[in-house]
Amino acid sequence: MTYYSPERKAALLKMLLPPLSLTVAEVCRREGVSDVSMYLWRKLANQGSKVPDDLLLSDKWSAEARFAAVLETASLTQLELGEYCRRNGLYPEQLNAWRQACISGQEAVQAQKMADHEQTRKDKKRILELERELRRKDAALAETAALLVLRKKLNDYWGTDDEDN
Repeated sequence: MTYYSPERKAALLKMLLPPLSLTVAEVCRREGVSDVSMYLWRKLANQGSKVPDDLLLSDKWSAEARFAAVLETASLTQLELGEYCRRNGLYPEQLNAWRQACISGQEAVQAQKMADHEQTRKDKKRILELERELRRKDAALAETAALLVLRKKLNDYWGTDDEDN
């Protein structure tokens, strides 16, 4: 079993990152290291990382991973941000675009809430109008029914069967 120093491991892992962005298989073939060891070292190096390990293309990052990257870099200085971007194969412009997307997504949610609130207000107003109209029609129907009952009683009292009188 071959022993590799931490510096050698770091140098091999650095080959996986930009600007080289070699695959694990390529690094193993070039340097004569077993692929199992490389995968283990990469896993240990990225332990606790909230961003994807396997995705070298930032376009393939999930929305959760992008949001996690924005959160991780929110309090970093320019120097730390540059180092973070190099380590994760990103550009600062990408992080800024992701940050703006998070902000605009929040604005869209707030706009949707406002639209929902406005629609709810209109719906309540329409419901009140319909209930008022229903009460008016119920009263008119009750009045018509009362008139018909009175007419029938009047016709019975006078003994006429004529509906036209």
